Amino acid sequence: MAKRGGARQVGVSWRFHKTPGIFMNSLVPVADNSGAKLVRVIGIVGHIAKPVHREVPGASVGDMVVVSVVEGKPEVRKQILRAIVIRQRRPYRRPDGTWIAFEDNAVVITDENGAPKGSEIHGPVAMEAALRWPGISNLATIII
Repeated sequence: MAKRGGARQVGVSWRFHKTPGIFMNSLVPVADNSGAKLVRVIGIVGHIAKPVHREVPGASVGDMVVVSVVEGKPEVRKQILRAIVIRQRRPYRRPDGTWIAFEDNAVVITDENGAPKGSEIHGPVAMEAALRWPGISNLATIII
C-alpha cells in the first residue's frame, strides 16, 4: 500500500491553511494606484509543479500570484507582473476560530520580493497578508 503524504512539501510549513478563493484565469480588480485596474491570474507562486488531475490551482489571502494586466494605463497593459492577494470573497477560517469574508476580491501589484509598486492601497487589507508581507502592511490604512 502506498504511503500517504510524503516528503513533497511546498512553501512554508508553519503557514495556516486557508480556503482558496482566487483561481487560475480569474479576473481580479487591483486595489492600488500602480496604473493597473483589472488583472487576470495566470499562475500561483509556490504551487506544486505536478498538477493533480482536474485540479485548478488556487490562491488565498496572502499568496503571491502571477498576473497579466487586462485593463489599465497603456504603459502597464499586457505586462506580466506579480501580485499579492489582499482580499477574497470566499469565507476562510482563522486559527482563533472566527470566519472572515470580504465584499470583493482584490490584489496589489508588487515586485518579485513583495514590495508594492503603488504608493497607496484602497480598502481594507486582510491581517494574513499584512503579517506575511511587511511592505503591504506599511501602506495599508485598514487591517482586518
